[in-house]
Parts: sequence; structure tokens; C-alpha cells
Amino acid sequence: MNRTKDIIVDAFWQLLDEKPISQITVKDIVTRCQVNRNTFYYHFHDIPELFAYSIKQDVDTVMQNSSHFDSLADCLTPIIQYSLRKKRAILHIYRSVEREVFLQLLERLTLYVLGIYVDAVTADKAMTDDDRAFLTRLYKSLFIGLALDWFDHSMDYDLTEAFSRASRLFSDFDLERYF
Repeated sequence: MNRTKDIIVDAFWQLLDEKPISQITVKDIVTRCQVNRNTFYYHFHDIPELFAYSIKQDVDTVMQNSSHFDSLADCLTPIIQYSLRKKRAILHIYRSVEREVFLQLLERLTLYVLGIYVDAVTADKAMTDDDRAFLTRLYKSLFIGLALDWFDHSMDYDLTEAFSRASRLFSDFDLERYF
């Protein structure tokens, strides 16, 4: 990625930390990063494209740095840490019309890291690929559900602990009898 594009992305995230995405204009971005409008439009068609590009870059970075996990909660730590580092900006996105793009990338990232974990812990088990995929999606559904609740509550509780608690409940109790 080139330096100017990085500067535009950084300015966008700074502004997103300050106000909702619907209140950010191209003028705000170019003023913040001291480039002209043509430079912005050379790199991005509009703010939604900038948003999609920048969030995808962040998700790709988290995925590149995630390759081994010792526990289910460890899988989610990079996602949670990323969200907390950009808490105000993430909440602005979550509460915006761009929410769907964010949630799609969150799902992609969650499936990726949980897939690594499930593959590792089931490698020596007699389990079909379909069952591995199903288990990954089950964990993903649990995590995404908890994450949505966490976002709805302004990230005001420990999501790692909530997910660990859910995992303990699943393993400590014979939940099968309740289905």
C-alpha cells in the first residue's frame, strides 16, 4: 500500500473515533490528512469504499497474525483486542448503515480463527470435514451472538470471559439432554 493511501486511511479512522461515519465528509478527511480532493478520489471512489477497504485491511492483518491458538478463548483475543483498540470507531460503525459490511468481515475473521482452532483440536479425532465445518460454524454463531450483545452494550463487559464462560458451560454440563 502506498504512503498517501495509508495517510487517508489513518485520517479516516481518526475521524471515525471522533464522530459517526454518517457525519464524516471527504472534506473532513482531506483536511485532516492535508491532501487535495483529487488525491482522495484517485485512491477511493467514496467514503463507503474507503471504509470497506480499510476494515478489510485490518481484518486481513489480524488473520495474517493468527495461526495458532491454545484455547477457544485465545482464538477470539485478537478480534476482541482489535475492537477495543478502536472501540469508539467500531461502535460508530456498528451503529451505522455500514454495519453490514463490518459484520460480514467479522464473520469472515471469526470463521477463519475458529477454523484454525477446530482443525487443531480435532486433528486426531475421527471426525468428518462436514462435522469440523459444522463445529466451526456453531462456535462462530455463539461468538457472533455474544459479540452483537457486546456491541449493543457498548463493549462494557469482558467478552473473552463471557465466551469462556459459555464454553465452560457447554463442556461442564451435558447440554445434549436439553435439546
